[in-house]
Amino acid sequence: MPIADLSHRIADADVTTPGQPGPRIGYWKTHADTRGLYAEGTSFSFSHLDMIGGTGTYLDAPLHRFENGADIASLPLERLVNVPGIVVDAPWQHDVTLAADAVAGLDVRGKAVLIRTGWDARFGTAEYLGGHPYLSTEAADALVDGGAAIVGIDSVNIDSTEGNERPIHTALLAAGIPIVEHLRGLELVPHNGFLFTATPLNFVGLATSPVRAVASW
Repeated sequence: MPIADLSHRIADADVTTPGQPGPRIGYWKTHADTRGLYAEGTSFSFSHLDMIGGTGTYLDAPLHRFENGADIASLPLERLVNVPGIVVDAPWQHDVTLAADAVAGLDVRGKAVLIRTGWDARFGTAEYLGGHPYLSTEAADALVDGGAAIVGIDSVNIDSTEGNERPIHTALLAAGIPIVEHLRGLELVPHNGFLFTATPLNFVGLATSPVRAVASW
């Protein structure tokens, strides 16, 4: 069974979004620290991780947008694990928006809808932030009306970041549809006939969480 990893790898101090902190990845105890605690020749390292939820490829729960919305730990696994998926092509053009006709006629009910723009090729560069692809409000409304289970994009944000409004987050998260941003490698995935999984950390109170997003078919 082919499996495609759709998540960006993140190392210590790597910044996903400029202005936000990169993760601190290290050790609480190293092998050297624990060598004398166990039998001869036995040692362990204990990792320590300090980061914001919006690191790497991550998932937004309704709490990200709404003060009383569901948190990461409250999301039903049916929306996150082995979800039948479809890929919608939206090749990059300057400030491109995914119009409603791109999803018109598609059966999205209960599906993971992944928007393939190719923007992920710019990840880690200054160009990644400017003029990125995003969804139109009409496309978001069509996904809500169609009953999509989860929506992802291989871009900086599912909304335009030119202004301070976020209508796509508002529409999808109000409908309980989780959002995955900063996907990568969608060119490896067929347009349909695959299963999508994006599993976040099962921590109570998280509004966003990094995920290991994968597709299998």
